[in-house]
Amino acid sequence: DCGSAGGQRGGMTELYVLRVFAGPGDVGGNPLGVVLAGGEVPAGARQGIAARLGFSETVFVDGEWVRIFTPAAELGFAGHPTVGTAWLLREHGRPTEVLRTAAGEVRTWTEDGLTWVRARAEWAPAMELREYANPAEVDALTGAPDGVPFFYAWAWDGDKGNGENEVRSRAFAPGVGIAEDEATGAAAIRLTDQVGRALTIRQGTGSRLLTRPGPGGTVDLGGRVVLSEVRAL
Repeated sequence: DCGSAGGQRGGMTELYVLRVFAGPGDVGGNPLGVVLAGGEVPAGARQGIAARLGFSETVFVDGEWVRIFTPAAELGFAGHPTVGTAWLLREHGRPTEVLRTAAGEVRTWTEDGLTWVRARAEWAPAMELREYANPAEVDALTGAPDGVPFFYAWAWDGDKGNGENEVRSRAFAPGVGIAEDEATGAAAIRLTDQVGRALTIRQGTGSRLLTRPGPGGTVDLGGRVVLSEVRAL
């Protein structure tokens, strides 16, 4: 049971603020809000809280369920919320092998100091993936093309035939209230499913996401998580 304990202190509901997919030198990482005592928050209040907090996603752990909200909508699945929540549960002595999301059951584990999840590309929100000729073209973008609600721009960051398979990416999701996402696990899963190879993705200001094809058409997604702060919700 993911939500059997924790997340409250002295009657105060705690919000854990994490950075998920932190890169080398502890730069980047997508901010994530996690409420471990999510069952204490009325379901009808969660969307408003996520909008007020302003993180690209906020998670409410409610019993066995992980509920994921952007500032504008609830998502069935997202990458950095599941990676971050799995890490936080382990930090609280409550490791779980499976997170239950609205999209499906997400397997999770640790490996070489990183937290990993396994999911399916079709669980990710609908988005447009567009390949650019080089990282400079990706860096020059100022936002999503007009009328595109979720846009993921990427380019090979070096020789795509080498063992590293490095990618430079940026993501813009105005349709769900996110001007630019620092690190987008769901998009990394979709891209990995599309190209069919393991990737090391450099996104945003320096975030680092690792992916690889998993069994049965799944994709594995991993990264490093750090705690930024704990505060009252």
